[in-house]
Amino acid sequence: MDYKIVEVKEDIIRRNDSTADELRKQLKEKKIFFINLMASPGSGKTTLLLHLLPLLKKKYRIAVMEADIDSEVDAVTISKELNIPTLQIHTSGACHLTAQMVEDALKDFDLSNIDLLILENIGNLVCPAEFDTGANMNLVLLSVPEGDDKPLKYPLMFEVASMVVATKFDTREVFDFDVEKFHANVRKRNKIAEIFETSAINDVGIAQLSNKLIQIIDSYSNI
Repeated sequence: MDYKIVEVKEDIIRRNDSTADELRKQLKEKKIFFINLMASPGSGKTTLLLHLLPLLKKKYRIAVMEADIDSEVDAVTISKELNIPTLQIHTSGACHLTAQMVEDALKDFDLSNIDLLILENIGNLVCPAEFDTGANMNLVLLSVPEGDDKPLKYPLMFEVASMVVATKFDTREVFDFDVEKFHANVRKRNKIAEIFETSAINDVGIAQLSNKLIQIIDSYSNI
C-alpha cells in the first residue's frame, strides 16, 4: 500500500513538471518573467509586495496572482492599493498550487500587457515547494520571528529557492535572530541562492532587492 502511494505521488509530480516546463516555454515566448513567492503564513508576503511592487511598477507591467484556501483579502489589498491587475485563486483546501492551476488562472489575464507575473503562493513551508509552478524564480521569504533554524527544518523549500529574503529584520534583536547562523543554515541547503535582509516598516533592503530583481528580469528579457 505504501509503495502505491509513493508511485501515485511521483506520477502526479512528473505530470506537473511537464506542464510547468510547457508553461515556462509559453511565457518565455511572450517575454513574461514569472516569480513564485513562497513563505509561511504571516511572514510578510503581501506586505513585502506592497513595498516592492511600486518600485518594479516603474519599469514593468505587472500582474499578481493571490493563492489562498479561502478569502480575497490579499488580492483586494494589492488591487486597491497598487492598482495592479490581480487575480484571486482559491485552492479548495489544497495547500499548494500546481502548474495546471496557474495555467488555468492565466486565461483571465491579457498576457500581451504583462512583463512581470507574480504568484503569492499558499502560506506553507512544505507543500508549495514540491510543485513546480512554471516560474522562472522561486522567491522564498523567512520572517525573523520564525527563527534562524527554519532552513534546517524545511529543507526542500530552501533547496528550490532562487533567492531567500529575510523579512521583519527590524525585529531581529527582539527575537534573538542570529544573522550569521541564518546565512549558514541557508547555505547548508542552497549554495547559490542570493540572500537579502529586509524590513518593510523601515524600507530596509527593499531598494536593493528591487534593483537585483530588475537586473535578473532584464537579463532574462534579453536572452
